[in-house]
Amino acid sequence: MQVEIGSVYEGTVTGLTNFGAFIKLENGETGMVHISEVAAEFVSDISQYLTVGDTVKVKAIDINEKGKVSLSIKQTLPEPEKPKPSKPKTQNQNKSFSSAPRTPRTAPVREQTGPQSFEDMMARFKAQSDEKISDLKRNANNKRGSGNHRHGGK
Repeated sequence: MQVEIGSVYEGTVTGLTNFGAFIKLENGETGMVHISEVAAEFVSDISQYLTVGDTVKVKAIDINEKGKVSLSIKQTLPEPEKPKPSKPKTQNQNKSFSSAPRTPRTAPVREQTGPQSFEDMMARFKAQSDEKISDLKRNANNKRGSGNHRHGGK
């Protein structure tokens, strides 16, 4: 039996490296699963997912000109459910029917004890950052002084 791209096989892990795992297929051929094809999430240490002797399902994803077989474990796994996107508001839902000029809305100031929206947290972060930057600039200017004493009063 020859390996066909797109087909799913069962194999045994025969070796682990920092870049992937070698798998011996049922037909005796050996292929490699790159570390990026082990799981749906990021894998930094392959030994947390596989050990030598494990039996795994793999999908043949490529055979190069030298006959080396590339395999994937994650392509045999069921696809994780994606959260359904919330329905965006239409322009009609956002329109203000008042004839008065629009003024920018400001987020209400909330106590730090309760949950905060992302916008509130970002506004607080920006205010704190601006304050820190102005303090740094003020301190840097105070350390520099006017510079007149170094240049003869120019």
